[in-house]
Amino acid sequence: MNFLNINYLKHGNPRQQSAYQTLTNHQIMEKLEAYNPILTGTIPINIDIESSDLDVICYWENKGNFIETLTELFAAEKGFHLRESQIENHETIVCNFMIDAFEIEVFGQNIPSENQNAYRHMLIEHQILQSESEDFRLKIIELKKNGYKTEPAFAKLLDLEGNPYHALLAYQI
Repeated sequence: MNFLNINYLKHGNPRQQSAYQTLTNHQIMEKLEAYNPILTGTIPINIDIESSDLDVICYWENKGNFIETLTELFAAEKGFHLRESQIENHETIVCNFMIDAFEIEVFGQNIPSENQNAYRHMLIEHQILQSESEDFRLKIIELKKNGYKTEPAFAKLLDLEGNPYHALLAYQI
């Protein structure tokens, strides 16, 4: 599966097809192209729940330029909110807004997109889902409906110990 291009969503389930329409109709990936955007999270791997958003990770080299770009592109969108934080000692910019039926979260760090944990987690989760039964996928969704975040849900079902985010990165299929 090539997650670097959202065309796979065109042939997915109805929610994936709707996500594809939203992202393409509003040219979200094209607008963020300078920042190597990658759609990550639960919708690409079919473990989303009703409240799941579209997570787009980006790589910025100049934080100020990235913030300026996000503000110029999306400040007029419903629910626009931009914040800065530190995640595992990395400066992080998170921007949220609503378009169509989706909340979109643009997450940017000064780390190449393919090296960011969100992408790495999604690839591992996808491999696990491919190697497990449909029942496993449905159990993940049920845990998410009961308030679990994605990585802790996988860690619970796989009996991984310690920090679920770190344990998942070290998981071997």
